[in-house]
Amino acid sequence: MSKNYQSEVQEATQDIDFEANTYQIELNTSHGQIVLDLLPAVAPGHCRNMIGLAKIGYYDGLAFHRIISGFMIQGGCPAGTGTGGPGYNVDAEFNATPHVEGVLSMARSTDPNSAGSQFFICLGGHTHLDNQYTAFGRAANAESMEIVRTLGSLQTDARDKPTSPAKIESAKVIVTPAG
Repeated sequence: MSKNYQSEVQEATQDIDFEANTYQIELNTSHGQIVLDLLPAVAPGHCRNMIGLAKIGYYDGLAFHRIISGFMIQGGCPAGTGTGGPGYNVDAEFNATPHVEGVLSMARSTDPNSAGSQFFICLGGHTHLDNQYTAFGRAANAESMEIVRTLGSLQTDARDKPTSPAKIESAKVIVTPAG
């Protein structure tokens, strides 16, 4: 059983104010920096969760453990296998955000309310994911999308695991006053 990080995440997110600020997640990866704009208007719980996990250093050192060319890059599993999580779940917040290239969404099991820490970034349009997975952000700029594509083009084994390192070296939260 993995450690439950819920109380740490709740403490780290007490000062979040989605009306007063905009929030981004900066992923410094082994292949460059990805900046993600969060979409709290459509999925506040998922945004709050990822902010909290980033603030407590949860994502630091984790891998993009699953890459499917043309589909998505997936990270956020502490076990590196796609089976781990933060010890708690986040309820689904399905919304009208389409799963197009660069969209950030939460991975989950067959239970819609089983999201935790694993996320994916789309490498193309995938309408079959719309209203089935919670989209809650997107790549902030062309430079970030280029790094997503670079990661998405890495060689993988038969289980979609990259054969060379694809790490999140660090994740940090960028807060900008709204206005």
